[in-house]
Amino acid sequence: MTNLIIRLFIRDHENTADPAVRRSYGRVSSWTGIFCNIILFCAKLVIGILAQSIAITADAFNNISDAGSSVITLIGFKLSAKPADKEHPYGHARIEYISGFIVSIIIFLLGLELIRSSIDKIINPAPIKFSWVVTAVLVLAMAAKLWLGLFYRKMGRRINSTALEAASADSVNDVASTGAVLAATVFAGLTGIQVDGYMGIGVALFIIISGTGLIRKTLNPLLGEAPDKELVKKIEDKLKSYKGVIGFHDLVIHNYGPDRCFATVHAEVPADSDILDIHHLIDHIEKDFSTGMDIHMVIHIDPVVTGDDRLDQVKGDVESILKDIDPDLSMHDFRAVFGKSHTKLIFEVTVPPSCRADNEELIHRIRKAIKRCNPQYNSVITIDRNYISSTHEEPGLKKD
Repeated sequence: MTNLIIRLFIRDHENTADPAVRRSYGRVSSWTGIFCNIILFCAKLVIGILAQSIAITADAFNNISDAGSSVITLIGFKLSAKPADKEHPYGHARIEYISGFIVSIIIFLLGLELIRSSIDKIINPAPIKFSWVVTAVLVLAMAAKLWLGLFYRKMGRRINSTALEAASADSVNDVASTGAVLAATVFAGLTGIQVDGYMGIGVALFIIISGTGLIRKTLNPLLGEAPDKELVKKIEDKLKSYKGVIGFHDLVIHNYGPDRCFATVHAEVPADSDILDIHHLIDHIEKDFSTGMDIHMVIHIDPVVTGDDRLDQVKGDVESILKDIDPDLSMHDFRAVFGKSHTKLIFEVTVPPSCRADNEELIHRIRKAIKRCNPQYNSVITIDRNYISSTHEEPGLKKD
């Protein structure tokens, strides 16, 4: 069914890199969600009123909130496609994240209101009118919501949309909440024990928990989160593939919405290279990233002395010292000024976010270890924080 909808309503559906095609995916997904949720709302509301069930009625209003969420998502996709302007030079793509955040807030507030209604039902209970028609409608509603959740997930993955993936998670969660309502209805019909209000609270709590998770998921891109590991690896592998680039560091990736990625990096090149050749290479790499990965890349050149055995030996010693202090530390921009009595070492140390050591403490540790290696070494160290580390571990520094 999903593939049929895609073929019927999305022109050139295979070309998901095209912004117009991406908008079509968002528009078709939103309208499908609106249509399905309105039908489910009407069916559940009628059944809830006839059965005098607050849980079914609560579940019905959950569906109408989902329809409203789809409307907001639809508007979000439309506004996010606006081109860059004077006030927003990076475009408007983050509006998609904002629309998802608004939807999450609505879901959370709805859950709070349903708790109030359910408590009132517990205080003032009324018997549920059980029928197999009610049961059949709820089972069909669960099947419809499961399909809609899978539909959202497939569409979201095709265009890498967090808004649609959040809608998918919400729809699948609705299957569980409707299942709880169904259980209360059947239980009351078979035993005469009214647990409708309690199930209503359970559904409301489920909605609140879901809304809280969606708030966190949609808010993270707005706050600025670590880039995707797979994206970082693709960028690093691509940089390594260019002949003439012997290393790189200080990779920073900025996300301004889906498919709106900006990045900067320091590329290390041999110091004896022809400056015009290097400029041509860097210009070529930046264009490659723009056309091949749709990433606006800016590259800073760092010349590196190569073929100096004495310098390589000292550099290797310092790298070993850093790895002994913390395996996640790395070094770049290394220089050495050799004198008659002392050697001055100048370099920058890249520290991952997982390292909690104070900068001054870390510099002291490194200088102390270098002095133990060779008392003639004097170090000038700059700490450089890494903004792309996606590890969740927090390794501590080794103790002396």
